[in-house]
Amino acid sequence: MTTRCTIIQIYLIQSNFNVCACSLLQVLECYIISVDFFLLPLLSAVWIMLPAYLPNPVAALFGGGTPIDLGRNFSDGKRVFGDGKTFRGLCMGILAGIGIGIVQIWITGTYGLEYLPRHTYLSIMLLAIGALLGDLCKSFFKRRFGKERGTKWPVADQYDLVAGALVLLLVVDPSWLFANMTLSAFILILILTPVLHRTVNIIGYYMGVKEVPW
Repeated sequence: MTTRCTIIQIYLIQSNFNVCACSLLQVLECYIISVDFFLLPLLSAVWIMLPAYLPNPVAALFGGGTPIDLGRNFSDGKRVFGDGKTFRGLCMGILAGIGIGIVQIWITGTYGLEYLPRHTYLSIMLLAIGALLGDLCKSFFKRRFGKERGTKWPVADQYDLVAGALVLLLVVDPSWLFANMTLSAFILILILTPVLHRTVNIIGYYMGVKEVPW
């Protein structure tokens, strides 16, 4: 083999190595970009809303007993909330939201996860309580519009907990809300909430907890 052929082979090997190295760098760059612009906001959105997402399914699972409206009607002759909203479900749902929030506070404090929003005891309480207050408000207006328990009410059924939780945060602790809720996280919450809502309801339906899968 001539010296010229050897030089050409070495050049080709180096060229192939450079191509592979550049491809690897491009893959890593795309991964870093996807983490920064999608995965982290997605994780942050779920992390923020977890104390608000949990109360509703827990309230449905452990509900029953005395209804919050005590079986009374409003001035229009219709039930205030209905039999589906009970004191036991309300208390168990709020406790579940606060409980998961305390676990989140412990995790971020123990492992120093700086890229996640920092919950406070106030923020988890407001999220858990606000989520169920939003659900109660929806039930109140649902009765006013003559919709029976279990009847579909698009948009309101999916976003009642989000509206209740974020409005209560905005009123009581706006500094925490604006410090932790980015635009990308908010958009992802709007996208993610209906998906989680439907998934949890389907699971609850097949478990016999919910009467309808929506």
